[in-house]
Amino acid sequence: MHKLRVGLAQINTTVGDLEGNVQKVLAYLDRARELAVDVVSFPELTVTGYPSEDLLLRPSFVRDNLAALQSVVRGCSGITAVLGFVDLDDGDIYNAAAVIHDGRLAGVYHKQYLPNYGVFDEFRYFRSGTENPVYTVAGVGVGINVCEDIWYPGDPTRAQAFGGAQVIININGSPYHAGKRRFRQQMLATRASDYGIFVCYTNQVGGQDELVFDGGSMVLNAAGEVVARAAMFEEELLVCDLDVEEALRRHLHDPRQRRERTAYAAAQEAPRSLLSEAPFVTDKASLAPRLAPAPEEEAEVYAALVTGTGDYLRKTGFDKAVIALSGGIDSSLVATVAVDTLGKQNVTGVAMPSRYSSEGSIKDARELSDNLGIEFMIIPIEPAHAAYLEMLEGPFAGGESGAAEENIQSRVRGNIIMALSNRFGWLVLTTGNKSEMATGYATLYGDMAGGFAVIKDVPKTLVYRLSRYRNTSGERPVIPASVLTKPPSAELKPDQLDQDTLPPYELLDPILEAYVEEDRSVAEIVALGYDYATVVRVIQMVNRNEYKRRQAPPGVKITPRAFGRDRRIPIANRYQGF
Repeated sequence: MHKLRVGLAQINTTVGDLEGNVQKVLAYLDRARELAVDVVSFPELTVTGYPSEDLLLRPSFVRDNLAALQSVVRGCSGITAVLGFVDLDDGDIYNAAAVIHDGRLAGVYHKQYLPNYGVFDEFRYFRSGTENPVYTVAGVGVGINVCEDIWYPGDPTRAQAFGGAQVIININGSPYHAGKRRFRQQMLATRASDYGIFVCYTNQVGGQDELVFDGGSMVLNAAGEVVARAAMFEEELLVCDLDVEEALRRHLHDPRQRRERTAYAAAQEAPRSLLSEAPFVTDKASLAPRLAPAPEEEAEVYAALVTGTGDYLRKTGFDKAVIALSGGIDSSLVATVAVDTLGKQNVTGVAMPSRYSSEGSIKDARELSDNLGIEFMIIPIEPAHAAYLEMLEGPFAGGESGAAEENIQSRVRGNIIMALSNRFGWLVLTTGNKSEMATGYATLYGDMAGGFAVIKDVPKTLVYRLSRYRNTSGERPVIPASVLTKPPSAELKPDQLDQDTLPPYELLDPILEAYVEEDRSVAEIVALGYDYATVVRVIQMVNRNEYKRRQAPPGVKITPRAFGRDRRIPIANRYQGF
């Protein structure tokens, strides 16, 4: 039985850390050799980190990436590796995969489909490739392509399969959003079964600015079945033995492919390169394939927040975080995420009560801090608040008290939390959620002040679900029960509730999803069963608060359409849509 042992190295790279990325690759190459892997694959643009954005416009960065690649080539004896890098050819650059065999660069594949939607902007940087090479590795035909190339039916996967590839290795930097894992698997299953090939999908893992990469690398057989899968949000070397005779059997039993191959003349154009007729190690003990369980939605999203937050701090040079604790659900969830990624010794909570803060909120903030084991400070803001009101007494005279006076409290808190950040080198984690960011229910230079917005892409209703999940998944509940049951309030005036300003979150969040993520019109949203006046009110709030969102810190993307990199709406814009 002819088998090919593949290794899928889903690693966490850092943009611009060429030396660090290379050292990690070399360490995984050692592990792959120890396991007698025939061919090991690494993620898209491994050498540079992904996405490198405008670093790619610097010739020195491109040249340094090519020099770093040579370090990998020299360390790649006794194995075949597929590695993402930036190739420079004929005065242009390509998103490329290096095929390295036994200490030499044996070939280069250039990505053909360059995504230019959502968070992707690859036409800005790269030129598209045109060739569909197939390599013989240990006697097996292997096609190499990159990320988006396999999302489309047809070439390059078709040309490679019809040109003799029994295995397709697809290397990726595929960002996470909730639900993407299932869609991704369905797409890969279609490609594998359509062309009767094994698909080895290698994805990177870790956070990069707003993006988080979930890993979840997988191997699918010629019937489109997942036969091996790595964990999500963890670095891992997934190793699997492929019975390549299975692909041949499928070809022999499937007349559709025979007809299509005959009609497809381009299959003859797929260049074939011989790397090896036999494995470096022929006597291998069988390995049982690993099939990591797929997490439920709340567990998946929570892991994305932990990964994205932790990597943002580590990759930007911070090791400690500070959070303004209001005693509410949002700051409680952010603090819990911070402790789960940084450790309790690296997180500080600060309560900043005003004249309107309830005793219950201070108690809840203290109880949360005790449960998490973090340092807890109380810094009352009344002296500063009173001073501001006194200073503004003249200019504000004669008008009714309102949002301007209320927001002074939030801005005093923003000053205090940033002062602590400056003094101690802590990164401020802001606590606003997506529902608030969408409607502008947040204060510029107040509760929006900070370095990273952990839950800015998490709707309020999901905040509650994630909090309940965390309370039931750990050793014991950490978020106080009262936090989960009391009505949300900014506590900037007596008896204030969020519901005084916003529709109930159970009503608000579906309207926001329809408008922000699905681009539905007022009429379409009303047709879903929502009140016209409520829909118009919500859309007006979203439209007039784009300027606030432009000034918000980055945060973890977990929905298909996050503010910022995904959704780009002009600030000076008079189109209302109703």
